[in-house]
Amino acid sequence: MTFAWYGHLKFREYPLWIVVLASWGIAFFEYCLQVPANRWGYSQYSGAQLKTMQEVITLTVFCVFSVFYLKEPVTPKMLAGFGLIIAGAALVFHK
Repeated sequence: MTFAWYGHLKFREYPLWIVVLASWGIAFFEYCLQVPANRWGYSQYSGAQLKTMQEVITLTVFCVFSVFYLKEPVTPKMLAGFGLIIAGAALVFHK
């Protein structure tokens, strides 16, 4: 989803409707994988745990995407904010 949502930022010369269609095409493929993964994962994890895992994975992927694709630095402030989100996510799994 990171590429579907943010990849178009490097293609600002294209009309919005084209990047929306391209983004939805990419997102559709990921949804085709995510929906079955959630269905199978729900036998082991709660809905909140599945969502939490998805958010932590998304933040990790976004950091890599930001540096290598968008050529934006990952700042200490950004890492601290993401760290707080991950710490909060850990609470969801704590028994």
